Amino acid sequence: MPKASLTNLSREIAGLVAATAPAIVAVQASRHNPSSAVHWREGLFVAASEAIETEEGITLTLPNGNAAVAEFVGRDPTTGLAVLKSEVPDGAPTLKPAGQAEAGNLVVAVGRDEAFTLAGFGIVSEVGPAWRSMRGGLIDRRIRLSANIDPCAEGGAAIDAEGGFIGVVLFGPRRRALVIPAETVDRVAATLAEKGHVPRGYLGAGLHPVRQEKTRGAMVMSLEAGGPAERAGLVLGDIITSCKGETVEGVRDLIRQLGPDSVGKTVALGILRGCEARSLDVLVGARPHS
Repeated sequence: MPKASLTNLSREIAGLVAATAPAIVAVQASRHNPSSAVHWREGLFVAASEAIETEEGITLTLPNGNAAVAEFVGRDPTTGLAVLKSEVPDGAPTLKPAGQAEAGNLVVAVGRDEAFTLAGFGIVSEVGPAWRSMRGGLIDRRIRLSANIDPCAEGGAAIDAEGGFIGVVLFGPRRRALVIPAETVDRVAATLAEKGHVPRGYLGAGLHPVRQEKTRGAMVMSLEAGGPAERAGLVLGDIITSCKGETVEGVRDLIRQLGPDSVGKTVALGILRGCEARSLDVLVGARPHS
């Protein structure tokens, strides 16, 4: 590539970072390194839930270098997002949404370490359909990055070549960078801003994994009096083997399938009672929030 082209590319990337940085703050909510957060709506910031180790005494470092006290609003461990609230200067910017991300697109990750802007550069390595996290959260698209990203930039913004907001940067297994897409951020942050938590599916049953040679599932070990499982007719010893037509091979599978979007819906559970296969319809409740 000609030197002039490399110089232009470098300037373009620096310009994208500079345009995004006013919407990114540093978060001090950990005994370790700070993390980053994105100014989502007026006075509301979306951060990485795992980086928010304390819910009191949180401070933000704003783009102008000033410190601001932040209030913890809520978190959703199923999608890895948290929302913080703080006063911001009038006209503090938010980010415009990006177009559809595709594998191979250039991506820039922007975070903040106290008064310093952090930037990472790479490509979108994978784009896939909606998926569920191990805790049952619905993520609207699978977006993985191949990029070198500073740990303090977790909770920052992934932006495309036009400066559009692809989503919030998190680290998955083996510290692989992934993006919680903007549509998921909007949905989850709106619920957290309103309720302080995201309702999660609840059966009111204590479960234990069953992994026998011919039987796999989740055995009912206890039942909450008057809870969704008891009302549906589940009894102690039943083994849940499927949910909504999908195989259940353990408690984690069932939790994943009873994500927040299942609350208030009737779902079909396949069970084994003794040696007899049955099907029960259960009206999923909302897990009590503590």
